[in-house]
Amino acid sequence: MVTASLFSLPSLRVLSRTSAHGPRFQILAARKPVESSTATSGSRRGGSKGAGLLSVLDRAMADEEEYRRARAQVQRKGVEVEGYAIEGISVGGHETCITVPSLNVAFDIGRGPQFAVSQDYLFITHAHLDHIGGLPMYIATRGLYNLKPPTVFVPPCIRDDVEDLLQVHRRTSQIELKVELVALDLGETYEIRNDLVARPFQTYHTIPSQGYVIYSIRRKLKKQYAHLKGSQIMKLKQSGTEITDTILYPEVAFTGDTKSDFILDPRNADALRAKVLITEATFLDDHVDVEHAREHGHMHLSEIMEHFQWFRNETIVLTHFSNRYSLEDIRQAVSRLQPKLNSKVVALTEGFKSDYR
Repeated sequence: MVTASLFSLPSLRVLSRTSAHGPRFQILAARKPVESSTATSGSRRGGSKGAGLLSVLDRAMADEEEYRRARAQVQRKGVEVEGYAIEGISVGGHETCITVPSLNVAFDIGRGPQFAVSQDYLFITHAHLDHIGGLPMYIATRGLYNLKPPTVFVPPCIRDDVEDLLQVHRRTSQIELKVELVALDLGETYEIRNDLVARPFQTYHTIPSQGYVIYSIRRKLKKQYAHLKGSQIMKLKQSGTEITDTILYPEVAFTGDTKSDFILDPRNADALRAKVLITEATFLDDHVDVEHAREHGHMHLSEIMEHFQWFRNETIVLTHFSNRYSLEDIRQAVSRLQPKLNSKVVALTEGFKSDYR
Protein backbone atom coordinates (compact mmCIF):
# COMPACT_ATOMS: atom_id res chain seq x y z
CA MET A 1 0.00 0.00 0.00
CA VAL A 2 1.32 3.45 -0.90
CA THR A 3 1.53 5.74 2.11
CA ALA A 4 -0.62 8.82 1.58
CA SER A 5 0.75 12.28 2.19
CA LEU A 6 -0.87 15.71 1.99
CA PHE A 7 -3.06 15.75 -1.16
CA SER A 8 -1.75 12.28 -2.02
CA LEU A 9 -3.58 9.24 -3.28
CA PRO A 10 -4.41 5.68 -2.33
CA SER A 11 -2.46 2.86 -3.87
CA LEU A 12 -3.74 1.49 -7.14
CA ARG A 13 -4.91 -1.99 -7.91
CA VAL A 14 -5.69 -3.54 -11.25
CA LEU A 15 -8.90 -5.38 -11.98
CA SER A 16 -8.77 -8.51 -14.07
CA ARG A 17 -11.20 -9.40 -16.76
CA THR A 18 -11.30 -12.27 -19.21
CA SER A 19 -11.35 -11.28 -22.86
CA ALA A 20 -14.82 -11.29 -24.34
CA HIS A 21 -13.53 -13.43 -27.22
CA GLY A 22 -11.76 -16.06 -25.11
CA PRO A 23 -14.34 -18.86 -25.50
CA ARG A 24 -14.55 -18.40 -29.26
CA PHE A 25 -10.78 -18.72 -29.69
CA GLN A 26 -10.82 -21.95 -27.68
CA ILE A 27 -13.51 -23.43 -29.92
CA LEU A 28 -11.58 -22.61 -33.09
CA ALA A 29 -8.39 -24.12 -31.70
CA ALA A 30 -10.21 -27.35 -30.90
CA ARG A 31 -11.03 -27.86 -34.58
CA LYS A 32 -7.47 -28.20 -35.81
CA PRO A 33 -6.87 -31.94 -35.05
CA VAL A 34 -9.88 -32.95 -37.18
CA GLU A 35 -7.98 -32.49 -40.45
CA SER A 36 -4.95 -34.81 -40.61
CA SER A 37 -2.61 -35.06 -43.61
CA THR A 38 -1.97 -38.79 -42.81
CA ALA A 39 -5.64 -39.79 -42.93
CA THR A 40 -6.96 -42.08 -45.70
CA SER A 41 -9.13 -40.73 -48.49
CA GLY A 42 -12.27 -42.08 -46.82
CA SER A 43 -11.15 -40.69 -43.50
CA ARG A 44 -10.52 -37.32 -45.07
CA ARG A 45 -13.99 -37.30 -46.54
CA GLY A 46 -15.45 -38.34 -43.20
CA GLY A 47 -13.23 -35.80 -41.45
CA SER A 48 -14.38 -33.10 -43.83
CA LYS A 49 -18.01 -33.81 -43.00
CA GLY A 50 -17.14 -33.91 -39.31
CA ALA A 51 -15.25 -30.65 -39.59
CA GLY A 52 -18.18 -29.11 -41.40
CA LEU A 53 -20.55 -30.24 -38.66
CA LEU A 54 -18.19 -28.95 -35.98
CA SER A 55 -17.92 -25.67 -37.84
CA VAL A 56 -21.70 -25.27 -37.85
CA LEU A 57 -21.89 -26.19 -34.16
CA ASP A 58 -19.05 -23.83 -33.32
CA ARG A 59 -20.74 -20.97 -35.12
CA ALA A 60 -24.04 -21.74 -33.40
CA MET A 61 -22.35 -21.83 -30.00
CA ALA A 62 -20.45 -18.62 -30.68
CA ASP A 63 -23.61 -16.88 -31.90
CA GLU A 64 -25.48 -18.02 -28.80
CA GLU A 65 -22.70 -16.74 -26.58
CA GLU A 66 -22.67 -13.44 -28.45
CA TYR A 67 -26.44 -13.20 -28.12
CA ARG A 68 -26.35 -13.80 -24.37
CA ARG A 69 -23.65 -11.17 -23.93
CA ALA A 70 -25.64 -8.70 -26.01
CA ARG A 71 -28.82 -9.29 -24.01
CA ALA A 72 -26.91 -8.82 -20.77
CA GLN A 73 -25.69 -5.47 -22.09
CA VAL A 74 -29.22 -4.47 -23.07
CA GLN A 75 -30.45 -5.19 -19.54
CA ARG A 76 -27.59 -3.29 -17.95
CA LYS A 77 -28.38 -0.01 -16.20
CA GLY A 78 -25.12 1.63 -15.20
CA VAL A 79 -21.97 0.10 -13.74
CA GLU A 80 -20.56 -0.59 -10.29
CA VAL A 81 -16.85 0.16 -9.91
CA GLU A 82 -14.54 0.70 -6.93
CA GLY A 83 -17.51 0.81 -4.57
CA TYR A 84 -19.40 3.40 -6.64
CA ALA A 85 -22.61 2.85 -8.57
CA ILE A 86 -22.37 4.98 -11.70
CA GLU A 87 -25.60 5.46 -13.58
CA GLY A 88 -26.59 7.45 -16.61
CA ILE A 89 -26.63 7.86 -20.34
CA SER A 90 -24.07 9.41 -22.66
CA VAL A 91 -24.62 9.25 -26.41
CA GLY A 92 -22.44 11.59 -28.45
CA GLY A 93 -24.40 14.59 -29.76
CA HIS A 94 -27.67 13.38 -28.19
CA GLU A 95 -27.45 13.59 -24.41
CA THR A 96 -25.10 13.13 -21.48
CA CYS A 97 -26.03 12.83 -17.82
CA ILE A 98 -24.03 10.73 -15.36
CA THR A 99 -24.84 10.30 -11.68
CA VAL A 100 -22.93 8.93 -8.70
CA PRO A 101 -25.74 8.54 -6.14
CA SER A 102 -23.50 7.75 -3.16
CA LEU A 103 -21.82 11.13 -3.64
CA ASN A 104 -25.15 12.87 -4.32
CA VAL A 105 -23.81 14.33 -7.57
CA ALA A 106 -24.73 14.44 -11.25
CA PHE A 107 -22.48 15.44 -14.13
CA ASP A 108 -24.18 17.28 -17.02
CA ILE A 109 -27.91 17.22 -17.65
CA GLY A 110 -28.51 16.67 -21.36
CA ARG A 111 -32.25 16.06 -21.41
CA GLY A 112 -33.05 16.29 -17.72
CA PRO A 113 -33.58 12.56 -17.10
CA GLN A 114 -35.64 11.49 -14.11
CA PHE A 115 -32.80 9.52 -12.50
CA ALA A 116 -30.81 12.75 -12.00
CA VAL A 117 -33.53 14.64 -10.13
CA SER A 118 -32.65 13.21 -6.71
CA GLN A 119 -29.04 14.40 -6.88
CA ASP A 120 -28.53 17.67 -4.96
CA TYR A 121 -25.33 18.73 -6.76
CA LEU A 122 -25.04 19.14 -10.52
CA PHE A 123 -21.75 19.84 -12.32
CA ILE A 124 -22.00 21.30 -15.83
CA THR A 125 -18.92 20.90 -18.02
CA HIS A 126 -19.91 23.13 -20.96
CA ALA A 127 -22.86 24.76 -22.67
CA HIS A 128 -23.64 22.42 -25.57
CA LEU A 129 -27.31 21.47 -25.43
CA ASP A 130 -26.68 17.73 -25.17
CA HIS A 131 -24.97 18.51 -21.84
CA ILE A 132 -27.01 21.39 -20.43
CA GLY A 133 -30.34 21.35 -22.25
CA GLY A 134 -32.26 19.67 -19.42
CA LEU A 135 -31.20 22.15 -16.72
CA PRO A 136 -34.52 24.06 -16.41
CA MET A 137 -36.47 20.79 -16.25
CA TYR A 138 -34.13 19.36 -13.62
CA ILE A 139 -34.62 22.43 -11.41
CA ALA A 140 -38.38 22.55 -12.02
CA THR A 141 -38.86 18.86 -11.26
CA ARG A 142 -37.02 19.17 -7.96
CA GLY A 143 -39.36 22.03 -7.09
CA LEU A 144 -42.37 19.91 -8.06
CA TYR A 145 -41.20 17.21 -5.63
CA ASN A 146 -40.54 19.76 -2.89
CA LEU A 147 -36.83 18.96 -2.88
CA LYS A 148 -34.42 21.62 -1.72
CA PRO A 149 -33.03 23.92 -4.43
CA PRO A 150 -30.08 22.20 -6.12
CA THR A 151 -26.56 23.54 -6.27
CA VAL A 152 -25.45 23.81 -9.89
CA PHE A 153 -21.79 24.40 -10.80
CA VAL A 154 -20.86 25.97 -14.14
CA PRO A 155 -17.71 27.36 -15.76
CA PRO A 156 -17.52 31.06 -14.75
CA CYS A 157 -17.61 32.25 -18.37
CA ILE A 158 -21.16 30.92 -18.87
CA ARG A 159 -22.63 31.74 -15.47
CA ASP A 160 -24.45 34.93 -16.57
CA ASP A 161 -25.79 33.29 -19.72
CA VAL A 162 -27.13 30.35 -17.71
CA GLU A 163 -28.83 32.77 -15.33
CA ASP A 164 -30.38 34.59 -18.33
CA LEU A 165 -31.61 31.26 -19.68
CA LEU A 166 -33.28 30.45 -16.37
CA GLN A 167 -34.84 33.90 -16.26
CA VAL A 168 -36.45 33.28 -19.65
CA HIS A 169 -38.01 30.08 -18.33
CA ARG A 170 -39.14 31.82 -15.14
CA ARG A 171 -40.95 34.48 -17.17
CA THR A 172 -42.49 32.16 -19.73
CA SER A 173 -43.43 29.37 -17.31
CA GLN A 174 -44.22 31.65 -14.36
CA ILE A 175 -42.37 29.38 -11.94
CA GLU A 176 -39.59 30.19 -9.49
CA LEU A 177 -36.85 27.73 -10.53
CA LYS A 178 -34.99 28.01 -7.23
CA VAL A 179 -31.31 27.15 -7.58
CA GLU A 180 -27.92 28.04 -6.18
CA LEU A 181 -25.83 28.76 -9.27
CA VAL A 182 -22.10 28.59 -8.55
CA ALA A 183 -19.38 29.76 -10.93
CA LEU A 184 -16.56 27.42 -9.95
CA ASP A 185 -13.25 28.38 -11.49
CA LEU A 186 -10.04 26.41 -12.01
CA GLY A 187 -8.04 26.33 -8.78
CA GLU A 188 -11.10 26.81 -6.59
CA THR A 189 -12.47 24.23 -4.12
CA TYR A 190 -16.08 23.78 -3.04
CA GLU A 191 -17.10 21.80 0.03
CA ILE A 192 -20.01 19.50 -0.80
CA ARG A 193 -20.13 18.04 2.71
CA ASN A 194 -17.67 17.76 5.57
CA ASP A 195 -15.91 14.81 3.96
CA LEU A 196 -16.20 15.74 0.26
CA VAL A 197 -14.95 18.62 -1.88
CA ALA A 198 -14.99 19.36 -5.60
CA ARG A 199 -12.45 21.04 -7.86
CA PRO A 200 -12.63 21.78 -11.59
CA PHE A 201 -9.83 20.97 -14.03
CA GLN A 202 -9.03 22.09 -17.58
CA THR A 203 -10.51 20.23 -20.53
CA TYR A 204 -10.23 20.99 -24.24
CA HIS A 205 -13.43 21.13 -26.27
CA THR A 206 -14.59 23.39 -29.11
CA ILE A 207 -16.11 25.83 -26.59
CA PRO A 208 -15.02 26.68 -23.02
CA SER A 209 -15.18 23.57 -20.88
CA GLN A 210 -13.94 22.04 -17.64
CA GLY A 211 -14.05 18.72 -15.87
CA TYR A 212 -14.45 18.05 -12.15
CA VAL A 213 -12.75 15.93 -9.50
CA ILE A 214 -14.60 14.88 -6.34
CA TYR A 215 -12.23 14.35 -3.40
CA SER A 216 -12.79 12.61 -0.08
CA ILE A 217 -11.35 14.41 2.94
CA ARG A 218 -9.47 12.48 5.57
CA ARG A 219 -7.58 13.48 8.66
CA LYS A 220 -4.23 11.92 9.50
CA LEU A 221 -2.20 12.38 12.68
CA LYS A 222 0.83 14.59 12.05
CA LYS A 223 4.08 12.68 11.95
CA GLN A 224 5.58 14.59 14.84
CA TYR A 225 2.87 13.26 17.16
CA ALA A 226 2.90 9.65 15.96
CA HIS A 227 5.06 8.48 18.89
CA LEU A 228 2.77 9.94 21.58
CA LYS A 229 0.34 7.98 23.72
CA GLY A 230 -3.39 8.46 23.41
CA SER A 231 -3.64 10.53 26.58
CA GLN A 232 -0.90 12.87 25.39
CA ILE A 233 -2.59 13.33 22.02
CA MET A 234 -5.87 14.08 23.76
CA LYS A 235 -4.22 16.79 25.87
CA LEU A 236 -2.78 18.41 22.75
CA LYS A 237 -6.16 18.34 21.08
CA GLN A 238 -7.87 19.86 24.13
CA SER A 239 -5.27 22.62 24.19
CA GLY A 240 -6.27 23.66 20.69
CA THR A 241 -3.19 22.29 18.93
CA GLU A 242 -3.81 21.13 15.37
CA ILE A 243 -2.70 17.51 15.49
CA THR A 244 -3.84 16.26 12.08
CA ASP A 245 -3.11 16.92 8.42
CA THR A 246 -5.98 17.24 5.97
CA ILE A 247 -5.53 14.85 3.07
CA LEU A 248 -7.55 14.95 -0.14
CA TYR A 249 -8.03 11.70 -2.05
CA PRO A 250 -9.35 12.05 -5.61
CA GLU A 251 -12.28 9.64 -5.82
CA VAL A 252 -14.19 10.34 -9.04
CA ALA A 253 -13.21 12.53 -12.00
CA PHE A 254 -15.44 13.50 -14.93
CA THR A 255 -14.14 15.13 -18.09
CA GLY A 256 -17.21 15.72 -20.22
CA ASP A 257 -16.34 16.40 -23.87
CA THR A 258 -12.64 16.94 -24.49
CA LYS A 259 -9.71 16.36 -26.77
CA SER A 260 -6.88 14.16 -25.54
CA ASP A 261 -4.90 17.29 -24.62
CA PHE A 262 -6.28 17.07 -21.10
CA ILE A 263 -4.22 13.89 -20.57
CA LEU A 264 -0.94 15.74 -21.15
CA ASP A 265 -1.82 18.80 -19.06
CA PRO A 266 0.32 18.49 -15.88
CA ARG A 267 -2.33 20.38 -13.89
CA ASN A 268 -4.71 17.46 -14.41
CA ALA A 269 -2.71 14.87 -12.50
CA ASP A 270 -5.49 14.29 -9.96
CA ALA A 271 -8.00 13.45 -12.70
CA LEU A 272 -5.62 10.79 -14.03
CA ARG A 273 -5.14 9.15 -10.64
CA ALA A 274 -8.65 9.37 -9.22
CA LYS A 275 -10.06 5.99 -8.27
CA VAL A 276 -12.57 6.34 -11.10
CA LEU A 277 -12.14 8.42 -14.24
CA ILE A 278 -15.26 8.95 -16.35
CA THR A 279 -14.19 10.19 -19.75
CA GLU A 280 -15.22 10.18 -23.37
CA ALA A 281 -14.28 8.04 -26.36
CA THR A 282 -16.55 9.37 -29.09
CA PHE A 283 -14.91 7.50 -31.98
CA LEU A 284 -13.72 3.91 -31.93
CA ASP A 285 -12.55 2.74 -35.35
CA ASP A 286 -10.83 3.66 -38.60
CA HIS A 287 -14.00 5.01 -40.19
CA VAL A 288 -13.31 8.25 -38.32
CA ASP A 289 -9.71 9.31 -37.88
CA VAL A 290 -8.02 11.13 -35.00
CA GLU A 291 -7.88 14.43 -36.89
CA HIS A 292 -11.65 14.41 -37.33
CA ALA A 293 -12.11 13.66 -33.63
CA ARG A 294 -9.79 16.51 -32.64
CA GLU A 295 -11.40 18.93 -35.07
CA HIS A 296 -14.71 18.37 -33.29
CA GLY A 297 -13.22 18.54 -29.79
CA HIS A 298 -13.43 14.83 -29.01
CA MET A 299 -11.23 11.82 -28.36
CA HIS A 300 -10.60 8.75 -30.46
CA LEU A 301 -10.11 5.45 -28.64
CA SER A 302 -6.70 5.11 -30.29
CA GLU A 303 -5.55 8.22 -28.40
CA ILE A 304 -6.45 6.59 -25.10
CA MET A 305 -4.37 3.61 -26.19
CA GLU A 306 -1.51 5.92 -27.17
CA HIS A 307 -1.43 7.63 -23.78
CA PHE A 308 -2.37 4.64 -21.62
CA GLN A 309 0.78 4.95 -19.48
CA TRP A 310 -0.53 8.19 -17.94
CA PHE A 311 -3.71 6.64 -16.55
CA ARG A 312 -3.17 5.68 -12.93
CA ASN A 313 -6.88 5.30 -12.26
CA GLU A 314 -8.16 2.05 -10.86
CA THR A 315 -11.11 2.12 -13.26
CA ILE A 316 -11.82 4.14 -16.40
CA VAL A 317 -15.46 4.44 -17.45
CA LEU A 318 -15.73 5.26 -21.16
CA THR A 319 -18.75 7.26 -22.31
CA HIS A 320 -20.07 9.47 -25.12
CA PHE A 321 -19.68 6.99 -27.95
CA SER A 322 -21.03 8.07 -31.30
CA ASN A 323 -24.56 6.90 -32.05
CA ARG A 324 -23.20 5.11 -35.14
CA TYR A 325 -21.94 2.28 -32.91
CA SER A 326 -23.84 -0.72 -31.56
CA LEU A 327 -23.24 -2.48 -28.25
CA GLU A 328 -21.18 -5.09 -30.06
CA ASP A 329 -19.05 -2.42 -31.77
CA ILE A 330 -18.27 -0.82 -28.41
CA ARG A 331 -17.46 -4.09 -26.67
CA GLN A 332 -15.21 -5.28 -29.49
CA ALA A 333 -13.35 -1.96 -29.58
CA VAL A 334 -12.69 -2.08 -25.83
CA SER A 335 -11.48 -5.68 -26.12
CA ARG A 336 -8.69 -4.49 -28.45
CA LEU A 337 -7.14 -2.25 -25.80
CA GLN A 338 -3.75 -3.16 -24.34
CA PRO A 339 -4.15 -5.76 -21.56
CA LYS A 340 -3.07 -3.34 -18.81
CA LEU A 341 -5.63 -0.81 -20.04
CA ASN A 342 -8.38 -3.27 -20.92
CA SER A 343 -8.31 -4.66 -17.39
CA LYS A 344 -9.38 -1.32 -15.95
CA VAL A 345 -11.81 -0.08 -18.65
CA VAL A 346 -15.59 -0.31 -18.43
CA ALA A 347 -17.97 1.05 -21.09
CA LEU A 348 -21.19 2.82 -20.14
CA THR A 349 -23.55 1.67 -22.89
CA GLU A 350 -27.00 2.74 -21.76
CA GLY A 351 -28.89 4.12 -24.76
CA PHE A 352 -27.06 2.03 -27.37
CA LYS A 353 -28.78 -0.68 -29.38
CA SER A 354 -27.66 -4.26 -29.77
CA ASP A 355 -27.49 -5.98 -33.14
CA TYR A 356 -29.55 -8.72 -31.46
CA ARG A 357 -32.27 -6.48 -30.10
